[in-house]
Amino acid sequence: MIVEPKVREFICTTAHPVGCQENVNRQISYIKSKSFPEGPKKALIIGASTGYGLASRICAAFGCHAATIGIMFEKPSNGKRTATPGWYNTAAFEKAAAADGLYAKSINGDAFSLDVKEKAIDLIRRDLGQVDLVIYSLAAPRRTTADGTTYASSLKTTNSVFTEKSLDLKNNEISQKSVQPCTPEELEGTIKVMGGEDWMDWIRALSSAGVLAKDAITISYSYIGPELTYPIYFDGTIGQAKRHLTKTAKEISDTFPDVKAYISVNKALVTQASSAIPIVPLYFAILYKVMKEQGTHEGCIEQIARLFCDKLLRDEIPFDSEGRIRMDDYELQESVQTKVMEIWEQISSENVTTLSDIDGYWEDFYHMFGFHFDNVDYTQDVDIEISIPSLAE
Repeated sequence: MIVEPKVREFICTTAHPVGCQENVNRQISYIKSKSFPEGPKKALIIGASTGYGLASRICAAFGCHAATIGIMFEKPSNGKRTATPGWYNTAAFEKAAAADGLYAKSINGDAFSLDVKEKAIDLIRRDLGQVDLVIYSLAAPRRTTADGTTYASSLKTTNSVFTEKSLDLKNNEISQKSVQPCTPEELEGTIKVMGGEDWMDWIRALSSAGVLAKDAITISYSYIGPELTYPIYFDGTIGQAKRHLTKTAKEISDTFPDVKAYISVNKALVTQASSAIPIVPLYFAILYKVMKEQGTHEGCIEQIARLFCDKLLRDEIPFDSEGRIRMDDYELQESVQTKVMEIWEQISSENVTTLSDIDGYWEDFYHMFGFHFDNVDYTQDVDIEISIPSLAE
């Protein structure tokens, strides 16, 4: 099949297997160029197929030479439509890991479910004995709990209506966008899906099964952002869920003294999840321009590499006043935010291409799905039915 990008709003409904492999291989090459300190050797990555989770798995495997088990929830090709990008990413990752003699197996299923937790525990027990690193990097729209209740997350404010400039991804037009306040049920649902409850469930299950090594590290990812986006993010439903995630890190450390639980507050980056948030993509496009001009821009792989090398694996980890690791330090520099806000006041549909890095935003967007790589020939037929060997068991 000749695979072309088919974009609908903030999602691309196709993925290119060769392009996704190129995306993974570029990240692996970057990690191999870095010098990593001594780190974990057996890692479980929950949410391992795209974005920060994929970057974390690549860092663990090719930076720390760790055996990795990845949990994902992806769809294979049915012969008529392509697989999801995370499916192709995982296939490419496992191919590269095998070429380097690294253990890598993956479980495809709902990470919130007891079934997937039990499968992961059985696999760890059989193949690795224990894991010394657990990355929790889920981004899901809904969650069904053990009692059968399904909760959905919402992108809303928690106070009043918030109206600001927003970028329409269909036509690169800037307009005013209003975000409505949530109901109590929507707030509860967002915390249930995106908070720390399932992270705690995973650590409790792994610990009870005896497959967590002594002094194991577990880390989950958060975002705060600038005051501009507080109403929709930090003070919105997502931010409340992330506060719960931060609280859970302390609860994990208190409940399991042999486990070190951390939150990493990361930089704003184009991901499938962030593309759906109103107002945020415009801020990202401006931020990209400013940070690239100042030489501080990082993608997912550069960000997680710096986390591993400069902070997480050091003898003394630098924390903020709330015990979090701050990887958004470059983004929130005064020189960056002052310039971003200057541009924000001036930007319009007429000057968006010159005052922001809209091309860079879209380039990152297409790269997530395996498109727009200059060394991939997209006119060629490709096999869209790619297998992941470790899922055959």
